[in-house]
Amino acid sequence: MTTYLPTLKQLQYLVALHEHGHFGRAADACFVSQSTLSAGLRDLETLLDVVLVERTKRAVRFTPLGNAVVAKAHRLLREAEELSDMVQSAGQPLSGEVRMSVIPTIAPFLLPRMLPRLRRERPQLKLYLREETSQAAIESLHHGRSDCVLLALPYPTGEVEKETIELDALYVAFPKDDPRDPPAEISADLIDENRLLLLEDGHCLKEHALAACNRPELRASATMIGTSLHTLVQMVDNGLGLTMLPEMALDAGILNGTQVVARPLISESANREIALVWRKNSPRGEEFRLLAEELRAG
Repeated sequence: MTTYLPTLKQLQYLVALHEHGHFGRAADACFVSQSTLSAGLRDLETLLDVVLVERTKRAVRFTPLGNAVVAKAHRLLREAEELSDMVQSAGQPLSGEVRMSVIPTIAPFLLPRMLPRLRRERPQLKLYLREETSQAAIESLHHGRSDCVLLALPYPTGEVEKETIELDALYVAFPKDDPRDPPAEISADLIDENRLLLLEDGHCLKEHALAACNRPELRASATMIGTSLHTLVQMVDNGLGLTMLPEMALDAGILNGTQVVARPLISESANREIALVWRKNSPRGEEFRLLAEELRAG
């Protein structure tokens, strides 16, 4: 008796629909027409003789079985990609495609000084970058949308391996004419919790800043509103409060053209670990270690 199995393409369509919750957006993500994606999913349901997705005019709802199939599909697709990665890594290292997620508090500051040399010395490397919050980047890694992630630790990552790129110190940024006239080095107890502006949830820098201060009241009182470090700097420049910035952002000139001053935060944990992480037991582990070495040299 012949057994017909789902194709990887059908599973990709299913996962994309689950991720985007919309047939049109899922089709765009898969680079196919909406009719092609819909037909592929109908074929999958016919093959399995089950209903995976409830279709209405207003919403797309997955059945309980559909959600279970999506979870299994994620694992199958990831393993299929790892098979391809294993073959690719057997050839010349850093010569094929690498999909890297990078968090917004690193991407605009670290990559411009690292990528030009990497392009010169590794011309065969096709590095596809996607900027995502820490939470989204780790989800992309474990769902197989990214091969590796450049992020700041500590942060919950699940089962991964890592290579440290550098340590990045934290600074307190405040208006130039701040009446409190902060000292050359600022201790956590000097930070006014009612004036502290931080990035919104999903950005690991918020957690690093709060952990460095080790003051529980800051978590309750700080205004977590910024969507980017540049936004926070503009708010501080307009006298709305103070914030914390990583040293790499200062080195990249984020304060240029502003009246904002930054001074180092004095704390046992006043820095974050910039690291490249990838899925544990990935067949491309040695290749990612080599990539981390290249990033450190930048």
